[in-house]
Amino acid sequence: MASYDVIVIGGGPAGLSAALNVRARGKTALVVSNPPEESPLWRAERIDNCLGLPGLSGRELLDLLRGHALSAGAEFQEGKALSALRSGEQWYVSVGSGMVQGGAVVLAAGAVPRGKKLPGEAELLGRGVSYCATCDGMLYRGRRVAVLGYSPSARKEADFLEEIGCQVVYFDRPRQSSIQGGEKVESVTCDGMEEAVEGVFLLRPAMAPGELFPGLAVEGGYVAVDRNMATNLPGLFAAGDCTGGPLQVSKAIGEGQIAGQRAASFLQAKKG
Repeated sequence: MASYDVIVIGGGPAGLSAALNVRARGKTALVVSNPPEESPLWRAERIDNCLGLPGLSGRELLDLLRGHALSAGAEFQEGKALSALRSGEQWYVSVGSGMVQGGAVVLAAGAVPRGKKLPGEAELLGRGVSYCATCDGMLYRGRRVAVLGYSPSARKEADFLEEIGCQVVYFDRPRQSSIQGGEKVESVTCDGMEEAVEGVFLLRPAMAPGELFPGLAVEGGYVAVDRNMATNLPGLFAAGDCTGGPLQVSKAIGEGQIAGQRAASFLQAKKG
């Protein structure tokens, strides 16, 4: 299992700023994120409110920020953080089918996903409902499954399931869905169409912070932090859009700076 001083969840301005500042204090940093092209910022045609960098496209800005963090020694892992657990002095974060550990975590995964769970989602989680095709796909080889794709990379995960022998029914961003079953998943209904399946893969861009970090304090739909960007959980800091507005690049970079510095200080204090 790979180990780092700080794990940064999110590869946008806040996460990259945090990673840069962790490295500036001599600590190792891993940035876990979806592909850059899945970021809403990537699709922005022009950004004029980032001080000193007027007129850049979102892609140009992200390339600059990512390059800066890379040159400082930050490491990157593409994937979605699916769960996190603190044990002793370490955080353990599952990324896809793997696991990484760190002494501190900076959550910078963007705006908090909104909306309620689908009917049947919570009840059948682990009994046919999954959030990761590459993690659980082999359990359904030769069986009929549904993929509810809400992220740009969902189609790729559906293709993976087909490649390993699953019979895939794909729903592209269904607006109304429910999952039916007793002891296990039996069917899914999307936008009025019911399909008999044995598994349902819900592929969203990111896990809601409260689900990723059980017990995390949330206020008004955003992660609650103090002036040090610290959450109510030890060793967990947050920055950027997930902490609330204004949802702008400058604010995200500033909060990421504080979160990265405080995460490094948190680790240093542990050493005495």
